[in-house]
Amino acid sequence: MLEKFIAVVAAWIMGVISGMGYGGVVLLMAIESACIPLPSEIIMPFAGFLVSKGEMTLLGIALSGALGCVLGSVPAYYLGMFGGRPLVEKYGKYVLISHKDLDMADRWFAQHGEIIIFIARLLPAVRTFIAFPAGVARMNMPKFIAYTFMGSFIWCGVLGYAGMKAGENWVSLKVYFHQFHYVIAAVSLIFVVWYIRRHFKNEN
Repeated sequence: MLEKFIAVVAAWIMGVISGMGYGGVVLLMAIESACIPLPSEIIMPFAGFLVSKGEMTLLGIALSGALGCVLGSVPAYYLGMFGGRPLVEKYGKYVLISHKDLDMADRWFAQHGEIIIFIARLLPAVRTFIAFPAGVARMNMPKFIAYTFMGSFIWCGVLGYAGMKAGENWVSLKVYFHQFHYVIAAVSLIFVVWYIRRHFKNEN
């Protein structure tokens, strides 16, 4: 059942990007950065796959992904600024944000300061939650946007490049995989299962 659900989500992601192009990348990455579990580890490699087909450019998808990350992170920043941690703790469980996720983000922000906004954008999991403590700390908004954009640009570019290289070698890889969405579904399944198990483990 879960595998079928992930396959549907993967097909939807591919449909959005195929139909909307760069706008689809912006939309999906904004959703991912707004703490809704729609992994960039799936979105950007597929966009990179389309780069290999000549339908998009690597610079274009990296810029679109980074823009989406900024758009999705700003609401999380303001949620932290005006609602504070209590509001996030109350409703975060509905998007699989655990107390330990917030503890980690708070600790990293306290230890490393504002530069952690840039660093965290290069790391799985914490990259999504780091906007909350930035909002609570009322970090300078232009600086928050700049760090978010720069870190996200690198993250999206690397993932997009990986998808592009896989696409360039698709002739040899298709011996092992019949359709690209099976690969997407498999990676998605692994990521989502890990994410959910991690969430419930952190809540215990």
